[in-house]
Amino acid sequence: MKNAVYKSQASLRAQYAQTPELAMVTDEARTGGMDPTDPFHSRVEPMRGSGVKVPCGVHRAVGGPYDAPCPGDLLCAALAACQDSSIRMVANLMGIELIALAVQVKATVDVRGAMGIDMNVPVGFQSITCNIHLEAREDTPPEMLEKLLTAAQRCCVVGQTLQHPTPITTHFSAHPLETVAAESAFV
Repeated sequence: MKNAVYKSQASLRAQYAQTPELAMVTDEARTGGMDPTDPFHSRVEPMRGSGVKVPCGVHRAVGGPYDAPCPGDLLCAALAACQDSSIRMVANLMGIELIALAVQVKATVDVRGAMGIDMNVPVGFQSITCNIHLEAREDTPPEMLEKLLTAAQRCCVVGQTLQHPTPITTHFSAHPLETVAAESAFV
């Protein structure tokens, strides 16, 4: 597996250097296909056309049964997955052999803001902590591990987006769902 990332990225790097617009990627997730009268449950498809549908629910802190991952859990999962894959890929590029890797993300929110109980409480997480535990081959110099963590954090798209928020544009439509369903079926 040594140099696997370099080999898989070599032609992409050349292509993106030559034609930068090809480097623009759009990720997508959507919900649907559940009973819209159920206020506590839905499903999200994280990759269009993948067929992967993740159940999502509402946290008990805001009145839900918390019997499926809530959006906050999914946000934590996205950051953990991005940190994990960034570390693995950068380690491979740097020739660092990882023995073990675990990433844990915890996010804390005061739900009074989201529930409209106290308008002075912001809506959103007040803190996010990412704990990375890795073990590299014993002869790996500590300065290489520092470089690995710095480079991996710089490359983590989700982490960088959370550190430097991107504006979100929301479009709301109250049209019959058949219009949307014709565009993309989600069952």
